[in-house]
Amino acid sequence: MARRPRSGRRYRDAGKRRLGGQPFRRRHRRLITGVTTVLVLLMGSVAGYAYHLNAQLNQFGRVDISAVGDGDVDPDEGRALNILLLGSDQGEGSEGGDSIEEDAAAASWPSGKYRSDTLMVVHIPRDRSAVHLVSIPRDTYTDILDEDGEVQSREKINAAFSTYGPRGAVNTVEALTGLSIDHLAIIDWAGFKDITTAVGGVEVFIPNTFYDPSQKIRWEAGDQVLEGERALQYVRTRYGLLRGDFDRIARQQNFMRSVMNKMLSRGVLANPVSLANTLGALADNMTLDSGWSTGNLRNLALSLRGVGSGTVNFLTAPVATTEELAGVGSIVRLDEARATELWQAIASDTIQTYLDAYPDEELGSDREIA
Repeated sequence: MARRPRSGRRYRDAGKRRLGGQPFRRRHRRLITGVTTVLVLLMGSVAGYAYHLNAQLNQFGRVDISAVGDGDVDPDEGRALNILLLGSDQGEGSEGGDSIEEDAAAASWPSGKYRSDTLMVVHIPRDRSAVHLVSIPRDTYTDILDEDGEVQSREKINAAFSTYGPRGAVNTVEALTGLSIDHLAIIDWAGFKDITTAVGGVEVFIPNTFYDPSQKIRWEAGDQVLEGERALQYVRTRYGLLRGDFDRIARQQNFMRSVMNKMLSRGVLANPVSLANTLGALADNMTLDSGWSTGNLRNLALSLRGVGSGTVNFLTAPVATTEELAGVGSIVRLDEARATELWQAIASDTIQTYLDAYPDEELGSDREIA
């Protein structure tokens, strides 16, 4: 007697649809509907993220500086960028608005209200393979230019921002370096503590115990995790360090490196959610030039997703001497020949060649920072 199929199902031919099943067209209509639904949901989530990212980028404070760039250059076009990064503290100067954004938009800049003890030229090469940050010592003695690009005095470079605002700082740095500054970013050091808290603290190593008489803080030797007010005190420390402001520059660079390493270790640039959250923390404490469009900011962030902690370099403009100058105080004179070589390397987008020639100018390991 012939066996009955186990399933009891009958088929027309091998490999054909079983009898009693749904027609091919109907089954595939359901499949197509399901796939379309998934794609719509995926596109909706991507659109939602893009909307959220744009919303975060739109929260950055803005200053109108017509002299900076043309505002229309898309980083994806393969163009190297030079960004002036200023670290600002509010001093004891004249009255003004509640923020740099408001003061920059006012009829006159509140001279003396702000201090920029941190000046860095951030160079991003055209291939987006690295990020180079070059610190200019705050006591660098140079011509100070006003908002209109006119030389007004010769003194320490940090007087440019304090006296003539964002545009004066850009004009002064351009005159000193011969570089074209494409964009400007101003970070509020007082608000920087919020960023360190947002990333869960930053690891630093302090090689020797010492006392900072200005802030009345005793720094204990060893590994520490700093965030909030303590992190702000770390980057502000100058007194009690053997080399004063030079050691403070190294500390600030090292701390920024630690922050970037932590962000990169979490995949912030490659993770849409992490990137949006980080941008939210930055937006509360950073002011950008108004020529930096939201689209260009977004494209730049995405183009840097391949940058790792090993491709972020810190160095300081080469120094010739330090001295006391009557009526000015302690000043720094740059090594003009070496500095010219550095600025030209940045301008020609060959800074790695400069670093290969002068490896000792890069920031040392975190175990070598005071």
